[in-house]
This record gives sequence, C-alpha cells and structure tokens, in this order.
Amino acid sequence: MRERVQFFDLLRCVAAVAVIAIHVLAPYRHELGSIPFDQWFTAVATNSVTRWAVPVFILITGALMLSDNRPFDMSYYVKRRLGKVLIPFVIWSLFYAYLSGWSASGFDSQIAQDVLVNAFSHETYYHLGFFYYFIPLYFVIPMFQWLVKNRDDTTLFVFVAIWLVTTMFYLFGYDGPWSVELWLYSGYLPLGYLLWKKIPSTTQTLTVFTLLGALALALTVYMVVGNSIAAEKYTVGRWLSYKTLNVVLAASMIFMLCRYFGERLKPSVSRIVSLISQHSLGIYLLHPIFLWPMKAYGWYEGHPVWVIPVWVVISGGGALAVSWILSRSKITRWLLP
Repeated sequence: MRERVQFFDLLRCVAAVAVIAIHVLAPYRHELGSIPFDQWFTAVATNSVTRWAVPVFILITGALMLSDNRPFDMSYYVKRRLGKVLIPFVIWSLFYAYLSGWSASGFDSQIAQDVLVNAFSHETYYHLGFFYYFIPLYFVIPMFQWLVKNRDDTTLFVFVAIWLVTTMFYLFGYDGPWSVELWLYSGYLPLGYLLWKKIPSTTQTLTVFTLLGALALALTVYMVVGNSIAAEKYTVGRWLSYKTLNVVLAASMIFMLCRYFGERLKPSVSRIVSLISQHSLGIYLLHPIFLWPMKAYGWYEGHPVWVIPVWVVISGGGALAVSWILSRSKITRWLLP
C-alpha cells in the first residue's frame, strides 16, 4: 500500500474549498452595474484567484500516477483506475440531468430530457464539466508512466517547457495544433510529478514559485476586472481558462506551498484536513445539491464577502456529511470513490 503523503491531503482540501467558492459566487459575476461595484469586484476577484482549484486535482493525479513504479497492468488500470472514475461519473450525470429539470417553479421534464440527450457533448450539470477533460487524461497517463520509467528527467522537463510555451500562446489567442484540449490539460500530469519528485522543497524554490504565482493572480484580477469595466459587462477572455500560463503558475504555487507547509500541520488540524481530503471527490460531486436552493430561490442577497464563506460552509459541510454516510456502506461507497 502506498504511504499516505500528508501534503496531498492539504492540496485536496484547499482545492475542494476553492471549487465550491467558484460555484457559490457564480450569480454575482454578470451583475456589473446592477449591484454595488465592491460586491461585484469581491466576487470576480475571488473567482480570478481561485481558478487553480481544478488544475490542482490534475497535478495530484499526475504526481501520484506517474510515480507509481509497479508494472503496467491493463486490466487493473481499466477496472481500478479508469472504471473507478468513469462509472460514478455516468451515474451522477444521470442524477444531475434529473436535477437540472427542477427550478423554483417546479419540475420540467423536457429540460431534463434535453440535458440528458446532450450529455455526450455537454455536461448535465455545471460542475461535471471537469470529467469531460479529466477522464481522457487516463488514456495518456500510461505514456507518461512509460517515459518516467524509460527516459531520463530531461525528457519530461523539455516536454513541460514546450507545454508551458503553448499555454502562453493559448492565453494570448495564438491558436494552432497546441490548442487541442487534451494537449493543454495533459501537461499538468508531468508537471505534478516534477513538482513533487524533482523540484526541491526549499525556502528558495518556494519563494520563486510564490512570486510567480502571486504575480499571475494579480495580473489575472487586473485583466478580468479591467476588461470587464472597459466592455461594461463581465468578460474574461482566456484569463480564467484552466489551460493558460497564468493559471498554471498559480496552481504550481499552491502545490508548492502545500508541499512545504503540509507536513508541518498540527495533529488536530491534520485530522480535519485528512477527513476532508478523503471525501474531496464526494464533496466535489455533491455540493451543487446544497447550492441548488441558493440559486433557485435567489438566496444570495448580501455582500459576497460573507455570502461566499457561509454557502461554502453550508454546501461543503452538507456534501461532506452525505459523502461520509455513503462511504459507510459497501452498497453505496463506490458512488464516491
């Protein structure tokens, strides 16, 4: 059994919280000019500085999967790796197709049916889009595992360097063969491995990654807010994409910060972080259920500075509780691997 690495727990914990925050603040984003500017700015700035959340999950996957030294077993890989994610994704897609038909005025079966029919090309609920680009990564992971075992580190460093350049091209609108979604997401896999296994966790490296990440976040907020004000409506360009250099730098910063401080947590804090980490996928899958009434009935009146934390706690806590309950039974635990 693989030894548990404590900083991965911290990474999953902060990423889960950030994802929920992104979904809580969604109703505020398009309210420029309709609500006080400070409220809109708070929501949009929060959105801009938390885009690293989903990429962090991919970095974790790359770090763990590419460091696995066991011989590749296709049957095991399909059943225990791919299947463990794919089957729950299908089940929850069906559930959320049904939930999408509900609104404050009642249930519309036609909406649910239309959502389900389009499930092959579009997620049935907003948070499930993650799986549409995460699941295909399982088809390239074996290639990276082979590279780790059969080539020296230079190959991976060169690959990541080229990939970083293409994320910069994509950010500034220079499209080409590198704009393929699978390519732009796949680079997170070797990056996660390199950040864990090949980059030293020292004060010097942490300082470099923190400076680059902080600059990337500040620039993201500046560009999103500035462009939106100039256009007199919410507009982000590609600054909030998960496939751009600014987000890569921010995600790398979070990874290195958690790696540096994750092993230094107090035991009491570590237990809480570990619990949230164990149920991070469950929290990800379930929290929109608890956000549904907020969005359906408009229960987000107030300043985002307190509305966001309150609903993060409500939806995150509710999702954690349900995930924990489902994990107690062999009949249901497979739903939230």
